[in-house]
Amino acid sequence: MEKLRMLSTLGLMGAMRSLSSAFAAETGIHVDADFAPTLALLKRLRDGEAADLVILTREGLDEVIAEGRVLAGGAADLARSYVGIAVRAGQAHPDIASEAALRKTLLAARSVAYSRLGASGVYFAQLIVRMGIAAEINTRATIVEQGFTAERLVSGEADLAVQQISELKQVEGIEVVGPIPHDLQTPAVFSAGRVANARHADAAGRLLRYLASPEVVPILRQSGLEP
Repeated sequence: MEKLRMLSTLGLMGAMRSLSSAFAAETGIHVDADFAPTLALLKRLRDGEAADLVILTREGLDEVIAEGRVLAGGAADLARSYVGIAVRAGQAHPDIASEAALRKTLLAARSVAYSRLGASGVYFAQLIVRMGIAAEINTRATIVEQGFTAERLVSGEADLAVQQISELKQVEGIEVVGPIPHDLQTPAVFSAGRVANARHADAAGRLLRYLASPEVVPILRQSGLEP
C-alpha cells in the first residue's frame, strides 16, 4: 500500500481520522498523519521535517507558500472553525450568548483552560484583554501548552475550556456549550497544500482533491467544522 505523510493542525484531527480511512479504502493510499498546533508545525517545516501534504491555518499556509516550502497551485481552503466553550458532561450550561453574558460566565469560573500555542488560545488571550478582564482570568487560568484544553475539565482542573469547537469535540466526558458570540470572533480557516519537495506528490494531490470535494462536507460538519 502506498503511503503519504501529512502534517495537520489539531483542528482537523477528528475529521481526518474518518476521512483518512475512507480515502485509504477508496485509493489504497495510507495516510500517516501527525497532528499539532499550526505554530508547532510551522517550526517543524522550517526545521526541514519531511511531509507530502500540510493542513494549517490559512495564514500559516500562506507563510510557507511565500517561503517556497508549499506549492501555491492546488492549495485549498477546507473548513472554517469557530472558537467555543465547553463544560464537563452533566454540568449546567452557562449563558455565553452575548458579550455581557460571556464576561459574567468567565469571571464566575474557578478556572478557564485555554491553549498557549493554538490559534484559539492566541485569540482568547486578546479577547479577554479587549474585554478588560485579562488580569482576573489569568490569575487562575489553566494554560495548556499544546493539546486539548477540554481534558482539564475531565481532570477537574478547570470549569470552562476554550478551543476550536472541532478540538473540544475530541474529548470524551465534556459538552460543548456553543461558540463564543460570532460578532466577537473571526473563524479560523484551515487550508491544505502540497509540500514542494513531497516524495509522494501524486498521492498528496489526490488526497488534497478528496479533502476539498463536496463528499467530505458531512464528516467536517459532524466534527464541529463549517465547510
